[in-house]
Amino acid sequence: MTDPGPSPAGPKHAGRAGVPEIVFLGVPIARLDARGAADHIAARAPGQPFAYVVTPNAAQFTRLNELSDPRFHDAYDHAWLRLLDGQVPRMLARRLFGLDLPHAAGSDVTLDLLERQIQPDDPVTLIGGSDELRRRLIERFGLSTVHLHVPPMGFIRDAAAVEACVDFVLAHPARYVFLVAGSPQSEYLARQIDRRGGAVGVGLCVGSALNFAVGLVPRAPSWLRQAGLEWAYRLMRNPVGHARRVFVDSAPVLLTALKARRDPARYGMAPNATGRG
Repeated sequence: MTDPGPSPAGPKHAGRAGVPEIVFLGVPIARLDARGAADHIAARAPGQPFAYVVTPNAAQFTRLNELSDPRFHDAYDHAWLRLLDGQVPRMLARRLFGLDLPHAAGSDVTLDLLERQIQPDDPVTLIGGSDELRRRLIERFGLSTVHLHVPPMGFIRDAAAVEACVDFVLAHPARYVFLVAGSPQSEYLARQIDRRGGAVGVGLCVGSALNFAVGLVPRAPSWLRQAGLEWAYRLMRNPVGHARRVFVDSAPVLLTALKARRDPARYGMAPNATGRG
């Protein structure tokens, strides 16, 4: 499904990737589901200048709308493709604004790429992760060239460490560059690579997607994901580590959506995007 057709509220326009987009909570979202996104990414010819993909979820909508983070805005403004990751934002879009946005979770896009699109001889570069992740990727998906650079903890605050990441990407040209340093670090880094120039391939800011794909981290059952309850599954498995992400980083998206319903134009949405469409 590369374009699910007109939405009852909000105009469409083509973004940088040549894909129709619709603005939701200030973010132009590509109208691609996971398979359509994987196909579009894989269709980009090898050797083209570096461009990157971001996958907004509830926490990222919150960072963009409720926090003052110019670097994150800049990273999103220059992204090649923005794919809707979160089921909760998707539900809010449908119920409050009448927008039927396709779901393209970074984990689903990544798995589709690995299973259908990435060929054994396609070079892949990882920024973040582990030797075990690299080993499992090679073993499970038959990849022949996987370069790995693991930056130190807190690297994004160290200019030299950031430059080392950028240098590694330039020194190891790849068709696919997986940035798995967590958000917002991955998005900041993607923008730095883009700004430097000279790199090639598609950068993918996809969080824990590779860990899910190789079985290092279990993913919620599909019925929970479809119900928009993957956050609850992660919270149950790791209540201490995931509580801040759920209740502090993500929950304010509800406030953002309510404010956008009162004043959709402020969030770049069509004046009639009020859910009555």
